[in-house]
Amino acid sequence: MGFLVRILISALAAMLTTYLLKPAVKIDSFVTALILALVLALLNALVKPLLVLLTFPVTLVTLGLFLFVINAIIILLAAKIVPGFKVDGFWWAMLFSIVMTIINSLLINLAGGSND
Repeated sequence: MGFLVRILISALAAMLTTYLLKPAVKIDSFVTALILALVLALLNALVKPLLVLLTFPVTLVTLGLFLFVINAIIILLAAKIVPGFKVDGFWWAMLFSIVMTIINSLLINLAGGSND
């Protein structure tokens, strides 16, 4: 599936997740959701591998559960970068990450794409 289609699906997933987690998570508009999807794609491509590498021992000891913490950190970082996207703290960022991942996977499967 093309990069642009994945960004559109991620933006839609972000909007749906925001709707489910109101008022703790807020996205101003669909344009903000598109920007958020782009920023998350960049952060996941550039920052997340570095964080995973630096925290590998902790991730190993926690049997991979520390990756949830890394995902929450990426969401909080995106909230600092993207104007119009607000998250009310670490636990909401973690929940946003989990719910958005589930919705994103469902939407990609509905669109007929693979999830790899």
